[in-house]
Amino acid sequence: MSVNIKPLADRVLVEPAPAETKTASGLIIPDSAKEKPLTGKVVAAGNGTKDNPITVKVGDTVLYGKYAGTELAYEGNDYLIMRESDILAII
Repeated sequence: MSVNIKPLADRVLVEPAPAETKTASGLIIPDSAKEKPLTGKVVAAGNGTKDNPITVKVGDTVLYGKYAGTELAYEGNDYLIMRESDILAII
């Protein structure tokens, strides 16, 4: 998938994973109880800064903080744009 958004400096564009609709035991979770996903796939990344190059690459699945990033809707899809320092781990 190609997106025409190019993050600047140390910013990363992440497509969040879909929220869980069922529990492990098979119970359906209502919309009001769904939690925001904390994982996503890197769609685009900036070039980094002079002192800190970007370590994640397009296609990586990452784990990020609950309140990380800024929500963005583009061409019918939801994304998060965040600093690379908001990413906790590559899964």
